[in-house]
Amino acid sequence: MKEKSTKGIWKVISASSMGTMIEWYDFYIFGSLAVVISTKFFPADNPTAAFLATLATFAVGFVVRPFGALFFGRLGDLIGRKYTFMVTLLLMGGATFLIGCIPSYETIGFMAPLLVLILRMLQGLALGGEYGGAATYVAEHAPVGQRGYWTSWIQTTATVGLFISLMVILATRNVLTPEQFDEWGWRVPFWVSIIMVGVSYLIRKNMDESPVFAKAKSEGKTSTNPLKESFGNRYNLKFVLLALFGATMGQGVVWYTGQFYAMSFLKTVMSIDSSQVDTLLGIALILGTPFFIVFGWLSDKVGRKYIMMGGMLLAILLYRPIYKQMYETTSVKNKTEIVTNTKVVSELKENKKLTMDSIYTTSKEYTDGTKFLEVKTVSLEKGAAKIVDGKPKIETKTTININWNDKWTLIFLIFIQVLFVTMVYGPIAAFLVEMFPVKIRYTSMSLPYHVGNGIFGGLLPAISTYFVINAKEAGNPEFYLEGLWYPIVIAAVSFVVGMIYIKNKDKNAHI
Repeated sequence: MKEKSTKGIWKVISASSMGTMIEWYDFYIFGSLAVVISTKFFPADNPTAAFLATLATFAVGFVVRPFGALFFGRLGDLIGRKYTFMVTLLLMGGATFLIGCIPSYETIGFMAPLLVLILRMLQGLALGGEYGGAATYVAEHAPVGQRGYWTSWIQTTATVGLFISLMVILATRNVLTPEQFDEWGWRVPFWVSIIMVGVSYLIRKNMDESPVFAKAKSEGKTSTNPLKESFGNRYNLKFVLLALFGATMGQGVVWYTGQFYAMSFLKTVMSIDSSQVDTLLGIALILGTPFFIVFGWLSDKVGRKYIMMGGMLLAILLYRPIYKQMYETTSVKNKTEIVTNTKVVSELKENKKLTMDSIYTTSKEYTDGTKFLEVKTVSLEKGAAKIVDGKPKIETKTTININWNDKWTLIFLIFIQVLFVTMVYGPIAAFLVEMFPVKIRYTSMSLPYHVGNGIFGGLLPAISTYFVINAKEAGNPEFYLEGLWYPIVIAAVSFVVGMIYIKNKDKNAHI
């Protein structure tokens, strides 16, 4: 009997996980390609402003997630888990495919960023309804005392989705020339998602409704107004707020620091070659992903609270030392230049606006195998440097190719951050499911999860990058560490609230 129930839950896990993984893949393709997208859908006059605008558009998808949680959470508690997250899957897949079809800013002007913004909002709404449905669905199938273990498989899907997005991008880059990828190849990962969505839809179509929800529905015990019962009831609202401020808020910033901010930091602050960054992150994610299962399983033994709080505390204490080491590892200031191999080439080149640019390319090599490339583009007007805001318009792009010793050092430092992610994220689905009764579970758990992850976590790349840019312009020698204050402070508040008010509940209780 036990073998049969385990086989049954594996079917539930695989169907739920595949759909959720694809939704995360769709959602993160945008973030993984933020550097390229900033040149396609936004004005090219100010690359820094375009990149920040891209990050802000990326963040919009997170900001609307709580609204998706409310809308689809209500549907999930009214009509069922299965049909609700089939709708979210199709909505996400359609929006992702269409982002890959939008013409560039040069072709349709401000309609380009506007259309991207609308589609990002649809993605956010879809994801707001997906996670709560998948986590609730799996938890309601899981045997008593094993919810942490079984729901931790859902927790891997966000990281696996990010990993697959990086691998698809890497494969596309390797098949195409840099010029082809920059021109149209970046659209391919968006188009690929529609195939995966179709397969996942067919699998989900044959799933049964959650037995716990089906039983409640047959007995007439489902909610007629999930929103009112979730947030209008003071007793339940207290648990919603506790879940947000004591757990998901801190978990959200740790998640996005360890994976998305790490990627953004390597590409934009450390100027590491984009393909190398995708490879480093991919290896660290492969090494770290099994620990979602480990910590989910461990939470069934020792409780959810102390594992999640331990992950937050380690992140608070170690983020600054880790990022300092990351930056110092590849800084060319700490390397010996082979001066005889340094080359500087200058040329005049016509740009897409049919005006001329003066381009200075400097390449350097270092004794440890590091290669440095700087391309400085000076926009010309009537033969002289074009003046914008009282300064010559100069765009500088730096790319550093690092050696294998530095690669393994960075992989290790990213892996440690992924471990923090697995500690806070592995047990959280079971933790949230156990906080709320079945009739309002989908709605009640989705909102704090998506506010914590969508608002506090999703805004992290844009806020932290802004802090770094400001500190750099102010001449702060450790400007690259300033972006970490945001996740450290948020995680610290969550740690204090969680330690004081969250109880280590009985893992074996029926839900």
